[in-house]
Amino acid sequence: MSDTVESVIVAIDGPSGTGKSSTSKAVAAKLGLSYLDTGAQYRAITWWMLTNGVDTDDPAAVASAAGKPVIVSGTDPNHPTITVDGLDAAGPIRTQEVTSQVSAVSAVPEVRTLITGLQRSIAAAAAGGIVVEGRDIGTTVLPDADLKIFLTASPEARAARRSGEVKGSDVAATREALIKRDAADSSRKTSPLAKAGDAVEVDTTELTLQQVIECVVTLVEEKRAAG
Repeated sequence: MSDTVESVIVAIDGPSGTGKSSTSKAVAAKLGLSYLDTGAQYRAITWWMLTNGVDTDDPAAVASAAGKPVIVSGTDPNHPTITVDGLDAAGPIRTQEVTSQVSAVSAVPEVRTLITGLQRSIAAAAAGGIVVEGRDIGTTVLPDADLKIFLTASPEARAARRSGEVKGSDVAATREALIKRDAADSSRKTSPLAKAGDAVEVDTTELTLQQVIECVVTLVEEKRAAG
């Protein structure tokens, strides 16, 4: 047996604009773990639906088409990739059109069942451990994760960050969109956005990204040492 560090599965949940992706990627890279952006998978299936003329406001149509696209996620935190039917989807899934429809598609139970299965198989295959980020990882996808973290921030802080990412966007409009998205994600029947009972909550409102990363790295290292 080599004295490799114990494999660890880390679930990072929270709403948009809390720094989930930047934090998760940096923590995974720093600790030599794989990385999975589950939101990108829901965006990918949404993009496929829009590209293939499926009415995203019709849950039955979305459900019947859910099994058709082949979504493959690369788990290198330094270069995460996502393809749909062999096509690079990293750019197209970030459009406003996809953003406006992803909550509706994500709420369809058949879509969640399919993508949850995909996420579990990726986590199970990550030999050295993995950081998985999303909205229902600690509660639904990986309830037995070694460490669960729930990132929060004030709507104002989140809107300012998200506006900084999207050039020319209006902070007030962004804040409204985030609150609307939170409501949709928190109230859906299947796997809503929720904090797991055993999750560590980290409020990122007053913290720099570097401070959030350091905080999470410390939590993971403590968990590994205790394991």
